[in-house]
Amino acid sequence: MASLQDQAPMSGWEEPRATALLVLANGMVFEGVGIGATGEATGEVCFNTAMTGYQEILTDPSYAGQIITFTFPHIGNVGTNDEDIETVNMASASGVRGVIVHADVTTPSNWRAARHLDAWLKARGIVGLAGIDTRALTALIREHGMPNAVISHRPDGVFPLADLKQQAKDMPSMDGLDLVPLVTSAQRFSWDETSWTLGKGYGQRAIESCHIVAIDYGVKRNILRLLADRGCKVTVVPAQTSAEDILALKPDGVFLSNGPGDPAATGVYAVPVIQALLDKHIPTFGICLGHQMMALAVGATTMKMHQGHHGANHPVKDFTTNKVEIVSMNHGFAVDRDTLPPHAKETHVSLFDGSNCGIALTDRPAFSVQHHPEASPGPQDSHYLFDRFFDMVMAHKAA
Repeated sequence: MASLQDQAPMSGWEEPRATALLVLANGMVFEGVGIGATGEATGEVCFNTAMTGYQEILTDPSYAGQIITFTFPHIGNVGTNDEDIETVNMASASGVRGVIVHADVTTPSNWRAARHLDAWLKARGIVGLAGIDTRALTALIREHGMPNAVISHRPDGVFPLADLKQQAKDMPSMDGLDLVPLVTSAQRFSWDETSWTLGKGYGQRAIESCHIVAIDYGVKRNILRLLADRGCKVTVVPAQTSAEDILALKPDGVFLSNGPGDPAATGVYAVPVIQALLDKHIPTFGICLGHQMMALAVGATTMKMHQGHHGANHPVKDFTTNKVEIVSMNHGFAVDRDTLPPHAKETHVSLFDGSNCGIALTDRPAFSVQHHPEASPGPQDSHYLFDRFFDMVMAHKAA
């Protein structure tokens, strides 16, 4: 009796041809079905454990230079819309290079859906891959770290495999890469849009309580909305704006935004500006890359993480309240707590791996956190941090 592989296939049956590949720098290849734009995209592969908010994740500028693997199997089932977009700089189109999902993208079923995820990806030039074992890929990342890779989507199923493997192998490491210029705004602008509410959509700031200058390293829209919610007049400035130009705007407070890439590379031009602002004792609040920038500005160092933190279910402890909150995270670098100076007190820590998640300066009105208190997507446990910053600004303004 012939073995299974020796048997002829049934009449009319043939193995479905792969229309997309994920080729890792180590030569490993995953075959699947292409979605989104055709062509190739290179990037560092990370995994995100969030179960909701894939559109906000895919438009988060902090993901510049990366390919996102979603661990939740059903992505795209609520479609896309024109409201759940987090990038401010529309010229950058998207934060991500590529996207990987497990299940085929189904027809959307949601009252807010305006477009199928596949069509939305095509319109934004994002190359995607569906139908692979995302659990196996996630396990690989957890064991070996975030690999460089190429996604290739070719509807004819013909791939230059040797070239793709070489392309993945030759891709530079995220270490030393300043990706902020890809996502920062080209010019200064004002922001007055407030948070979304059911039946009303986004609002507009009605009062002006203080003036915040936000340095845009890749800022998310919902951060700016939460500042506007508190009556803050917000002026957003490009990442390489000088301290003199920022001070000329007479800010009551300064915000250091999230962003992509290696913080040490961005810090070459960002740290001197932040140091000059801190020396003026202007209340300052940093998030994600902004947190890392503040740590670098006071003399600490940052380090590349093994697999990074990407998801909306991360437990963090706030030592100032002794409470544990569930937060949204997205970073591949972390502040080395052992290098923090005595006047930078650790305020938050990850309960997953013990890494630093927040600092507060004891000699100046400034603090920062590694996680994303604005969520979008994610839980709203950390919204209080915006109140903490607002109270600091108003107290300084009154004094």
